[in-house]
Amino acid sequence: MRDLPSPSSIAMALRRRWRRSLQQRVTVTTVLLCGVVVVVIGLILLTQIRDQILEVKRTAAIAQTVNGLRYAESQLAAVDAINGGDVRTTLDRTRLQLTERGGPAGRFDVVMFASVGADSVPIARLNSLASSVPPALRAAVQGGVQSYQLATVDLGEGVSVTALLVGSPIPSSIGDFELYYLFPLDQEQTSLELIQGTVVLSGLALVLLVGAIGAAVARRVVRPVRDAARTAERLASGRLEDRMRVRGEDDLAVLATSFNDMAESLQLQIRQLEQLSRLQQRFTSDVSHELRTPLTTVRMAADLLFAAREDFAPAVARSTELLQAEVNRFEALLNDLLEISRYDAGAAVLEAEPTDLRALVDRVCAATHPVAARQGSELVVAAGGPAVVAEVDPRRVERIVRNLIVNAVEHGEGLPVEIVVAGDEHAAAITVRDHGIGLKSGEAAQVFSRFWRADPSRSKGLGGTGLGLSISLEDAHLHGGWLQAWGEPRRGAQFRLTLPILSGDELTHSPLPLLPEPRRPARTASERV
Repeated sequence: MRDLPSPSSIAMALRRRWRRSLQQRVTVTTVLLCGVVVVVIGLILLTQIRDQILEVKRTAAIAQTVNGLRYAESQLAAVDAINGGDVRTTLDRTRLQLTERGGPAGRFDVVMFASVGADSVPIARLNSLASSVPPALRAAVQGGVQSYQLATVDLGEGVSVTALLVGSPIPSSIGDFELYYLFPLDQEQTSLELIQGTVVLSGLALVLLVGAIGAAVARRVVRPVRDAARTAERLASGRLEDRMRVRGEDDLAVLATSFNDMAESLQLQIRQLEQLSRLQQRFTSDVSHELRTPLTTVRMAADLLFAAREDFAPAVARSTELLQAEVNRFEALLNDLLEISRYDAGAAVLEAEPTDLRALVDRVCAATHPVAARQGSELVVAAGGPAVVAEVDPRRVERIVRNLIVNAVEHGEGLPVEIVVAGDEHAAAITVRDHGIGLKSGEAAQVFSRFWRADPSRSKGLGGTGLGLSISLEDAHLHGGWLQAWGEPRRGAQFRLTLPILSGDELTHSPLPLLPEPRRPARTASERV
């Protein structure tokens, strides 16, 4: 049984969808704003309708009360004040006749009060009706003022309704009398609830309709933007011929036309750059190949002169040695140019095989030991650790390590150069650290640029071509690895090569830090060879 998603994962998914979908944000915002407007307008409308219904009811109730008051006054005027039973009978008959007369205000009940001494005697259909008259309303009527009030009226049998009560004093010379009309508002309440339900349903329908319209409008507006995003992705993937569809002549059509014009311009410029790059690559490759023949001839002559330099005068012998050194450097530069041209043309091929990187580092250290000795530097390889075997192209990795060591020796100011090898299940790393001039801020990103030098005024003591680190970076990328640099002025520099253990795997980490660690027990390269 599949586990149900947790509330937090659902919330994250909703937030991600909210951030990524412009159409959804526009639709939801439109619905919310429309809902707020509908609620405000609905409340105002219902309030006005309720007040209007109550006003109509109150006007009709007061008019009916005035008519009933006149009738009750006429009936009491003919009563003999001495005969108390006659007064009570007249009041009962008057209440009954007022109830039967009806009126424009709808269904109602009549309650009368007669003051007998300090007591007030109610005359009503039910005692509960008389007790439902609020004391505040009675106090106002007893003060001689016609008044009205909304109150809850008990109709008997546990039925209570909201009613409009209108009270008025009955002028009479035989006593104090009060007349109250009780108009239940249940019909008005039913009408108001029906109107309220209609307003709510209409509001919901309006909100849904506006939401649908907003979604349709947002989709129409967002669709060209999405088309532009998809077209831009296809352009970025190399499909430079893709274009947006232009519909109509509105602003969205102008957007599509402008996007297509931009894509056309980019395609033209990219093709021009590609053509120029191909011409440059072909020129470099052709020149490099053409230079090999005369270089071979020059090398043969230089080798003969160098071999016979003992028979020459000292000045000529020195010139022969300089010629030999420059021919060697020129040949190295030519080889590096050919290698760079292969990378630029995409013709470099990786020949990976399981290789012990510790043994590889030992071989490179042994080969470069004489170079380091001439510079006064000592190659120090970190001791201990198991063998680190990775699927790499040994020729290219040896070239990377050799370039890093030679570069460290050249800039190491005669101080030791430290080499560390480490690996785990997924990645292997090699670091080369010198303690020389170091790198200034921002130079760690430029050090792999072609023909770039940290200090142009420094002499090329080891005959470098200026392409070694650039080729090393390309070799690392061909393996799917990293080649990174760190340095600080007068604290030296450290280069880190990170390679996947299995060819083709994607790197996620490096077994060694890029920033140098405190020194550890180490042994020289001569001790390991």
